[in-house]
Amino acid sequence: MSTPYLREDDRVGIRRLDAADRAAFLTAARASTSLHHPWLLAPTTEAEFDATLAACDRRTKEGLLVCDRQTGDLAGWVNINNIIRGRFQCGSLGYGAFLPYAGKGYLRAGLALVIQFAFADLDLHRLEANIQPGNTASINLVRRLGFRHEGFSPDMLFIDGAWRDHERFAILSSAPQPPDLSPPSGTDPDR
Repeated sequence: MSTPYLREDDRVGIRRLDAADRAAFLTAARASTSLHHPWLLAPTTEAEFDATLAACDRRTKEGLLVCDRQTGDLAGWVNINNIIRGRFQCGSLGYGAFLPYAGKGYLRAGLALVIQFAFADLDLHRLEANIQPGNTASINLVRRLGFRHEGFSPDMLFIDGAWRDHERFAILSSAPQPPDLSPPSGTDPDR
């Protein structure tokens, strides 16, 4: 797809989710179901994708794709959900990597770009990430990006048929950003 990236680095670019992404997104999400379970449920049907796209109104939700700049393939996605303006200027992140990109630093690089986009372009002050306690890969990811742990919420979100506990993390626009987000050679940066 030739849509220009909102932000990019040497390996990844982020762009808005579009109707033309349906087939590629659904193929990637279906191939990554075992990676995502039990932490999240990505859209895997046309109806779910269409509902997700319709909800991305840019006022209360941004749907973004993380793309491999070399191939244009989808490496993952990031949603900025529940955007609240006024005195709060906050959004809540939801995200996931797609196979075969998981564990290779693409999502981390994409999230770093989303943080820049949210603070500079959307003028948000705060981003939150709510993560199930057992999802250590995701917890390590947000910690590496500079998020701080703010607390624990029992039965916070209904996922996969049950209310799930979540650890709460946040980053502020005034927080210093990590100096270098590129993964060291031969490592597993998302884990």
